Amino acid sequence: MEWLDALGHLRREGSAGVLITVINVRGHAPRDAGAKMVVGSEHSWGSVGGGNLEEAAIRRARALIAGGHTEPETQVARLNEHARNEHGRQCCGGEVTLLLEPMPARPTVAIFGMGHVGYELARVLSRLEVRLELVDSREDQLDPLRLASITDGAADVGVHHLLLGEQLLERLPRGAHVLIMSHDHAEDFALCDAALRLPALGSIGLIGSSSKWSGFRRRLTEAGHTARHIDRIRCPIGLPDISGKQPAVIAVSVAAALLHTFQQSSESPSITESASGSTGEPSRPAVTPSGATT
Repeated sequence: MEWLDALGHLRREGSAGVLITVINVRGHAPRDAGAKMVVGSEHSWGSVGGGNLEEAAIRRARALIAGGHTEPETQVARLNEHARNEHGRQCCGGEVTLLLEPMPARPTVAIFGMGHVGYELARVLSRLEVRLELVDSREDQLDPLRLASITDGAADVGVHHLLLGEQLLERLPRGAHVLIMSHDHAEDFALCDAALRLPALGSIGLIGSSSKWSGFRRRLTEAGHTARHIDRIRCPIGLPDISGKQPAVIAVSVAAALLHTFQQSSESPSITESASGSTGEPSRPAVTPSGATT
């Protein structure tokens, strides 16, 4: 797989990576300026020269990924027998400067239900560098002409006509954020039940009133979910200080709360571990939701 295809592969699976480029060569070196490779947390594609030069770059790239760094940096490697190298000698005699450019994972947001609110929310989020997965059991809600203003934005957009949205839930990348706002309360409940059985998901939001949520809590408890896990779901959703029932108002409120969650996730790498239960409490967005209802 070439480096450009590798970047696309990482983006599609919601993983971070680092693009490494040879930007300057003095003397003899294994690769010329312009050579590139891509490093992910587990795999790498392409080559900038092998040996200590490449191994040191890969290790630094994975440290950048693990630390959530976003700023590019340079790395200089001296390829002579006198250079102190951790991973063996390279005696080409030259000097190579590498540029390491972190490519952060785009947050994934799955919207289940493309009715009035879901459509307005997708329009707002489509202007951001995110991965949007749009799901509805009604084919007309996913008409390409209707979604043209969404698919033309900065976001990567996937459109899914599915009678059972749970099929997509199981394929979402780790840490994906889920918003449940279908046209059918039975469909909403099935999605909530399925989402709670997937601990690797990020935040889970359900559109609805306090009354709707009270009934859902009781039914989720009867389905075998503990109170601690049920608390992963936020209902109602949005910012508490923004009131109004117009779809666009609700969408802006929910999008703002989601941006806050993105920020917290980038500052706290352990959030998805918490969601899996490995550190005790499940992941919960810090924003207290408002009265967005359906």
